[in-house]
Amino acid sequence: MTQLYKGDCLEKLGEIQSAYVDAIITDPPYGLSFMGKKWDYEVPSIDIWKECLRVLKPGGHLLSFSSARTYHRMACNVEDAGFEIRDQIMWVYGSGFPKGKAQLKPSHEPIVMARKGGKIKELRIDDCRIGNEKRFNLAAGNHKNGNAYNMSKTGMPENVEGRECIGRWPANLIHDGSEEVVNLFPQVSASKSGGKAGWQDKYVGGKYKPIERTGYDEPAGTAARFFYCAKASNSDRGKGNNHPTVKPIDLMRYLIRLVCPVGSVVLDPFMGSGTTGKAALEEGMEFIGIEQSKEYMDISKKRLTNVAYQAGLFT
Repeated sequence: MTQLYKGDCLEKLGEIQSAYVDAIITDPPYGLSFMGKKWDYEVPSIDIWKECLRVLKPGGHLLSFSSARTYHRMACNVEDAGFEIRDQIMWVYGSGFPKGKAQLKPSHEPIVMARKGGKIKELRIDDCRIGNEKRFNLAAGNHKNGNAYNMSKTGMPENVEGRECIGRWPANLIHDGSEEVVNLFPQVSASKSGGKAGWQDKYVGGKYKPIERTGYDEPAGTAARFFYCAKASNSDRGKGNNHPTVKPIDLMRYLIRLVCPVGSVVLDPFMGSGTTGKAALEEGMEFIGIEQSKEYMDISKKRLTNVAYQAGLFT
């Protein structure tokens, strides 16, 4: 089911019943007066985040994009509204441009990761693992009482005998895969076995043996360790979408998978051109969006209608 509300988000949030949504994922105003847009004059107020807290289920997560310059204001308002700050996710990209010699090149956007009080809900770690290579977490000297063994037992899918893991644990860093970003990561030298640089080989019986790998064949010491997503492309935007701050669909789908249980209701109180909604529907979630601009509401409806009708979800 998809519900779209046109109007001021503080007013429209009041029409949603308490503890109704499973997660809030949004790209709100950054308070930068971006391109002279009036809607970007201020970061969301404490009152808005209080209403978001009210409609969120206990233990549910909030992910809110921000800017490097005003992140502190966004995070403080979120915390002062009653949310618990859990982490900061960094989306790093190489395609930003400085506006003059008084500024640095913009290359990242921080994401506030917060939660509502209540029973802690686990993240969908296994649905967000990076790559699908098979590797082993058992090295020389690791035994059942050692730290590495315990970390393997609690942190990765495994089999008892070999402690085999599929994919890397998702990190609080997301990059865009650009050459500028990838080149920042150091290369790891080849292992003692003479294998490919960066791979951790299986140590059995006093000897290193090559690990079995499938698919994602990248060295462990490179940027391949992290989920990456480029900035929004023309196909991401869709025809006629002139919103200036569109986020890529793949990025939003990844964030939704990370914090949303299967079948969740996802809320975006600053819907813009509907990217969060499109991503939510493609992930099989229900969606509630709020947008005050008629222009952007019309764009959202067009983007969501095709996806929703195909799935029989639009109401």
